[in-house]
Amino acid sequence: MHFKKSSYKNHFSKGDLMNITEFQKSRFGLFIHWGIYSIPARGEWVRSNEEMKEEDYIPFANEFDPDLFNPHQWAKLAKKAGMKYAVMTAKHHDGYCMFDTKTTDWKANRDYVREFLDAFRQEGLKVGLYYSLLDWHHPDYPHFKDRHHPERNNVKYDKPIYFSNYLNYMHTQIKELLTNYGKLDIMWFDFSYDNMTKDVWDAHKIVTMARTYQPDMIIDNRLEGDGVHPGTIMDAHPSFTAGDFTSPEQMIPPQGLPVPWEACITMNEHWGYCAKDTNYKSAKLIIRTLVECVSKGGNMILNVGPDARGQFPKESIQVLNKISEWMKLNEASIYGCTKCELEKPEWGRYTQKGNKIYAHILDESIFDIPVKIRKEKIQNIRRLSDHSQIKIQTPWNAESFPDYTFIHIDSNSHQCPDPIDTVVEITLRD
Repeated sequence: MHFKKSSYKNHFSKGDLMNITEFQKSRFGLFIHWGIYSIPARGEWVRSNEEMKEEDYIPFANEFDPDLFNPHQWAKLAKKAGMKYAVMTAKHHDGYCMFDTKTTDWKANRDYVREFLDAFRQEGLKVGLYYSLLDWHHPDYPHFKDRHHPERNNVKYDKPIYFSNYLNYMHTQIKELLTNYGKLDIMWFDFSYDNMTKDVWDAHKIVTMARTYQPDMIIDNRLEGDGVHPGTIMDAHPSFTAGDFTSPEQMIPPQGLPVPWEACITMNEHWGYCAKDTNYKSAKLIIRTLVECVSKGGNMILNVGPDARGQFPKESIQVLNKISEWMKLNEASIYGCTKCELEKPEWGRYTQKGNKIYAHILDESIFDIPVKIRKEKIQNIRRLSDHSQIKIQTPWNAESFPDYTFIHIDSNSHQCPDPIDTVVEITLRD
């Protein structure tokens, strides 16, 4: 496989290639982890982390009554923040279904997946569904000695299981999602681990269903891998089940990756709602992380964990609104952009789209900002936020550096006009 900037060619159909290109242009998405784990409010892994018995977890399903759930409000917040797509959990590891499946009664009394999809489509966002390959509720999913199962240390479950029953159950649910909810843009499977990977899931059958029922949909890499190990997508000859993009979790690859990728990032320290977790990342940090992803040729999907009443936490809303202010003025430096042909500068980062290079100035400077482009190659320089012109010039004390153009932003201060990220658009001559 060869990948240079936006020339990635995957191993599927033309329809998939068109879609992965659109995905890469979108760059910024919303992840939503929501389920009955929002009631104990200690994160989505609460049952595993605390080795909680099923009889102690089941009552949360009866309590789940999100009276303030308003997916249209969610969609408007995402759109305003500049997100182009959104993915919600249809089923997490606890096995509880947020959609109207015919396979089990372990499901919500409303089809929250359908309401999510309808609301976000109405706002013009692309939509996807997260589906956990794990299932801590199903009797034929491995319990005893499984690394993640809540009953992993309970010898009561040291007995034979009929995993084929679970596979049939899982494949039926996936088919329901692929056939009952209109056009899906993304399917986000999670995750493979230890010996639970690829052939164990009968991943070939899953991908065949996906390509048959949703030929333009893209798939992540976790039928084979996880947030650390990518599977075969990075190989010279990826397998049929490799996926269309890889999904580094809670980190940004130091040099980017040679295939389409999406960093999945939490807004605080949990994916699902955690009432005591107030360690929210600032809008400044999130914006700069998004810029870092784009500057390395990747996407970023930012997570929000709604509470048990169906509300986005107020801290999440505040961060999204702050992001929206910056994106409104600087979105051109994100959408459709990728890694720049120039090396990373000391003062910030570059993104690029065609003949436009976007200098993301993150640090103060006592001198003008050096850009390694000869000034005769530049047609125009302007601040992106207000389109104000910046003169193309070489200061008298920089004449011995002809390979550089120096950007002078503000004569009255050494501080950048935007302390989050001052973006300068450099248009190159043809």
